[in-house]
Amino acid sequence: MPLALAVAVSAVLLSCVAADAADSLPNVRLSSPVTHSDWMLRDPAPAWGPEGVHQILDRAKQCGWSRVYWRCFDGGTALYGSKLMEPYHGYQEINYHRDHNTEWVLKKLEPCDYRKFDPLKEAIAYGHKVGVEVWAWMSINEDDHGYGLESTFNMAHPKTRWVTRDGRVYRSQQSFAFPEVREYKLGLVREILGYKPDGIFLDWIRTGDVRDNPQTDRDGVANYGYETLNIEAFRAKYGLDPHEVANDDIRWVHVRAEPQTIFMREARALIEQVRPGLPVCAMVQHPWSYRGSPTDTPYCDNMRGLLLDLRTWAREGLVDALIGAGYYREGGTPEKAFRAVQRESGGKLPVWLFGWIASPEQFAADTKLAEKLGAPELLLWESDYIQLPPANEGLVKAMREYGGR
Repeated sequence: MPLALAVAVSAVLLSCVAADAADSLPNVRLSSPVTHSDWMLRDPAPAWGPEGVHQILDRAKQCGWSRVYWRCFDGGTALYGSKLMEPYHGYQEINYHRDHNTEWVLKKLEPCDYRKFDPLKEAIAYGHKVGVEVWAWMSINEDDHGYGLESTFNMAHPKTRWVTRDGRVYRSQQSFAFPEVREYKLGLVREILGYKPDGIFLDWIRTGDVRDNPQTDRDGVANYGYETLNIEAFRAKYGLDPHEVANDDIRWVHVRAEPQTIFMREARALIEQVRPGLPVCAMVQHPWSYRGSPTDTPYCDNMRGLLLDLRTWAREGLVDALIGAGYYREGGTPEKAFRAVQRESGGKLPVWLFGWIASPEQFAADTKLAEKLGAPELLLWESDYIQLPPANEGLVKAMREYGGR
């Protein structure tokens, strides 16, 4: 065979192989969040230190997950070597677990001192080595979790917390209306960017101390935002005190949502300055969602319930994708949540589907739904549910075969 013909035939064969490989790839990317401290509660738990991080990411690879979202904060404490937020090294004396008969969590986490080990740094380095993307999962909207993990910033800044219509001050929720709060949160973003993650996952649904619930009125509209700067902004724009209008007055809702949009503009600008092109996804709520328990804090939608203007975020390119949280009150389904987020953002952004690690049958149903909806990614909550080998091998096999890894 002449050399030119042989080369042409080889090129055709290679293109066919590449096409076959592309056809074998899944339509939907598989991913899962990683809370390192939750993994340490498992039995058996991963090793404390680099070896344990490798165990977690090796397990991700076995499951066919091409991405993980590595949690940076546990409430107001850091799960990495932060200089701005106290790294986790135990709960405060008054905490959720002592009040809910789960003290075993405190005992199990006692040896875990994130001042002495930085799993985020190890995860990004090892993820790149084994071919798993490691995004930074930042619960940007909380300074406590349950309660007992209050940030030092929150302790030092009681005057910048959320305020309700009747003047009650929240225990730990810091208001983005205040420039110093936005600067603090931007500092955390800047710090995380220094680790060179593969993306940023902004979690807006986690909102601090559950003793402050409910965080919405009975119509699912935020009961907070009555901080001084928001009141002054409303008076300047409309000549009214917000107490003179209904809590769900759309003018007042927009004024309360603006500080979160300002922060997102600032965060996006910072990300583009430090790591141009780095992708950003935001996890948000939907009309069937809740925070705390199904009877607590229902959300009308993101604009009115969580004061997040998704339509503006989408129009201005402040995020690259969205996902609705997978917690549902009666009548809620993943499909309804997906479509609600899609509508609220004006259909301008990719929306990922939220799934749960449960069984091969549930996984098959979730991937089928994701394909039907055109979701580019199925985020499986949460990675530690899969556990270390040999647990859940049937599900691991199903995910690996689907993920093509």
